[in-house]
Amino acid sequence: MPDVNVSAEPSASAQEAHHPEAESPVAVFAAMVANLVIAIAKFVAAGVSGSSAMIAEAIHSLVDTGNQMLLLLGIKRSQKPADDMHPFGYGKEMYFWSLIVAVLLFGLGAGVSMYEGVKHVLDPHPLEDVKVTAFVLAIAFFAEGISLLTALKELRTAYPDRGFFEAMRKSKNPAVFVVVAEDSAALAGIVIAAAGIWLSHRLENPHIDGIASILIGLLLGTVAIFLVYESKKLLIGEGADRETLQSIRTILEQDSNIEGFNPPFTMQLSPRDVLLNLEVDFIDRLSVNDTEKAIDKLEQNIRTAHPDVKYIFVEAESGRRRRLGQ
Repeated sequence: MPDVNVSAEPSASAQEAHHPEAESPVAVFAAMVANLVIAIAKFVAAGVSGSSAMIAEAIHSLVDTGNQMLLLLGIKRSQKPADDMHPFGYGKEMYFWSLIVAVLLFGLGAGVSMYEGVKHVLDPHPLEDVKVTAFVLAIAFFAEGISLLTALKELRTAYPDRGFFEAMRKSKNPAVFVVVAEDSAALAGIVIAAAGIWLSHRLENPHIDGIASILIGLLLGTVAIFLVYESKKLLIGEGADRETLQSIRTILEQDSNIEGFNPPFTMQLSPRDVLLNLEVDFIDRLSVNDTEKAIDKLEQNIRTAHPDVKYIFVEAESGRRRRLGQ
């Protein structure tokens, strides 16, 4: 039996199938609105109090607002239909823009926060009107908390049986894991800023406020490095997770028409699209027509178990040809 190479395009039902990490702008919109309002309030409070930590927090919220705009741009561009130049679509646009977000968070958020902190430590100034600052931080904490809960709800929907850190590592959707990381850092930053401002005022030591700003910068730098790492993996062609690969192997092993196969090759094209390449040895008695029917059945079984596997390419040959080295 001659080799049969089959490329399987996603069927209409597969394209419409719900994927738990389909790009949803809800969490991004919520974070953007919250951060824009918070940034304005923090800049006002920073001008009134002269707090370096509050300036760092204001810059953090402003950078986050811009980042969410870039994520929305990435979502929109990733939904462009496939064309001759990009036959698998533009899904990786999301991963590119999430990488840009991480770089901006590191360069602007972390860099400027640390600069302000060092400047304030070297040239400290007493804080003024900390009550306004405390009020703004309380409002900011509440708004950031709502935004984080929105993003966590989407993360939990996608991975209901996973812990927080495992779900963050497994998530393929920057519209969720970037927002969760940024909002978590924002809440932690607010706590650091509040502690620094309170201690600085209580102990009459303005150096503490500068140190708090430096700590906020270090926090943002750590989150940015995590986002760079996660975005880079997806941008350069990360495969499907181990559970998906094992499930595909099980489907192949249980197929009575298959007597052998090479390890599946996969690539994450977007949060909702996975590319799968298979090299399969079918039993000798199958004709070409029977092999094509067997491939159709195999494709259906895989897509039923994993609707996100949208593109399947199968190189099929008989076991006899492989044994003869042909």
